[in-house]
Amino acid sequence: MMKPQGIAFRLASLTLLVSTIILAIIVGYNYSVSRKIIVALAEDRGTLLAKSTAKKISTAFMTVQKVIDSVAFSLEDDRLTEKRVNELGQRVLINNPEIFGSAIAFEPFSFQHDSQYYAPYHYRLDGGPIVFARLGSDDYQYFYMDWYQLPRELERPIWTEPYFDKGGGYELMTTYTVPFYRNRDGQKVLQGVVTADISISWVQKLISSLSSREAEYVFLLSRYGTFIAHPNANLVMNETVFTAAESLEYPQLREVGRRMVAGETGVVELNDLPMTGDSFLYFSPLPDQHWSVGFVCSKKEMLAEVSRLNREVATLGGLGFVALALLITFLAKRITHPLRELTVSANDMASGNLEARLPEATTKDEVGELTHSFQAMRESIKNYIENLTETTAAKERIESELRIAHDIQMGILPKLFPAFPEHREFDIYASIEPAKEVGGDLYDFFFVDENNFCFLVGDVSGKGVPAAFFMAVTKTLLKVVAESRLEPGEILAKVNDDLAEDNKSCMFVTLFLAIIDIRTGVVRYASAGHNPPLLLPKNKDAEWIPPLNQLVAGIMEGTQYTTKSMTMHPGDTLFIYTDGVTEAMDKMNNLYSEDQLMVVTNQCLGKSAEQLVDSVDKSLKKFTGGAEQSDDITMLAMQYLGKGSKQEGDDRWI
Repeated sequence: MMKPQGIAFRLASLTLLVSTIILAIIVGYNYSVSRKIIVALAEDRGTLLAKSTAKKISTAFMTVQKVIDSVAFSLEDDRLTEKRVNELGQRVLINNPEIFGSAIAFEPFSFQHDSQYYAPYHYRLDGGPIVFARLGSDDYQYFYMDWYQLPRELERPIWTEPYFDKGGGYELMTTYTVPFYRNRDGQKVLQGVVTADISISWVQKLISSLSSREAEYVFLLSRYGTFIAHPNANLVMNETVFTAAESLEYPQLREVGRRMVAGETGVVELNDLPMTGDSFLYFSPLPDQHWSVGFVCSKKEMLAEVSRLNREVATLGGLGFVALALLITFLAKRITHPLRELTVSANDMASGNLEARLPEATTKDEVGELTHSFQAMRESIKNYIENLTETTAAKERIESELRIAHDIQMGILPKLFPAFPEHREFDIYASIEPAKEVGGDLYDFFFVDENNFCFLVGDVSGKGVPAAFFMAVTKTLLKVVAESRLEPGEILAKVNDDLAEDNKSCMFVTLFLAIIDIRTGVVRYASAGHNPPLLLPKNKDAEWIPPLNQLVAGIMEGTQYTTKSMTMHPGDTLFIYTDGVTEAMDKMNNLYSEDQLMVVTNQCLGKSAEQLVDSVDKSLKKFTGGAEQSDDITMLAMQYLGKGSKQEGDDRWI
């Protein structure tokens, strides 16, 4: 047996646990606050650095935009000569050293009517002298290039994605391109585009020139996530941030890439980032170019001082914890010594030995009171176990009798389907689901002679065993009386008199009883206060059987019941049910209702009797949604199939 843990042990453990939690909270709070301060400062510094770098690049690009916008405006003058156009392109490079090259590309046959290509291009040769070239040939049809097509179709200036220009400057660049127009017969007509090429190399130099004190490394993404600048040269213009995330199996990098490409500004923590390990990433957009710059800073370097301070605090706390543990253990053992003997006796009793000897209560302190309490508890437990044994046996006996009663009750109801396979004139199906172990609903069907088939549904008032007994008596009386070949109303009147006689419990039953002549489809029926059934014609909407509004059975002797008739045509179905169907409730106590029943049965036109009952049952279960069943649910469907053809034009109701 495991040695019991004493109060001294538990007191010391609890105190030390609380002390440990307090110490952990202090250390954690110190680390958290220090870390937040460092991270907040780093976020501000990193975000500011990202924004300032982005602004430097954007400012240079903005200058280029203004220059090229001005040139495009000048080109709207249709009096410009070829010389003047070439001077414009050359002056752009002379006055703007950050521009690598500039082209003025005209629409085919627009500037020179006998030439399809006209696009003078000036660019810097190896960063030195300005060189002139003419773009356009069968191998370089510039008007199909992105830098020409995009502003032409979008009708606005654009920055292109970085690319390697093979037809002009043979340089990795991005291009700012502006469409220009001229008036022709009062309409604005596109004449061409003017461009400014920016070499990516000066952007990369700016990125690499940032001090290592500011960041571990810096990278630049294009609008689609392509690396424009990165310390790993193999990634530049060869990989996107998304393909890098895929190859590194680093999903978080893919999410950061989405945010950067979307033009967001932010800070994220990245764990196990290649090259730097756990890191902070700061990023900011270049909105005009749809680029984004990112700064990566090592978390370890940033939080080194915080970790050192936290280790010192934890060491001091650990030494204090050891001293406190020794003191508390010593004091707890001295205080709890009187309880040990009582603990041993209490454990014997807890193991099932209710006759275990308890120590004498020699003191009047808490230990003495506890001893008296154990003695009283032992006697109470003995009495409780004896009573519980008797109660459990009685409960099991009642539950067993209820299970037997349920089996007997279900056994007296017909449950073999198809019920009369030798008769093809009709199809009948029924189901019953008691709310408790036994219930008061009933159904039955049988032949009263070879041509007349009787079927019925009833609902006894109340639930449980009394209702089950009353149901069994009612079913027996109905079958005995019905076999005397009386009319349905006469059958109900006779059964009512038998039930009402000496009915001191004042129980009653609602009944709907019908007899169909399977040769003609003529149905004679009577109702004792039962819910009106539904008639489902073969090719029409369902309709209610007109209620007879007559008294329930079993209340008053001498009650008379009316017999009504109707004709069922082949394919018609009669659906009889108890109020457990229409009054079924969901968890919000909403009723299923007759309207819902009508909707469901209208969806079952043409189905068999079993399919109809099954559809309504599924609809009920879906509606109640697992709510506790409040009443017995009984359903019976009788479909007349007939022997001959359908009789058109007959009156249904008689």
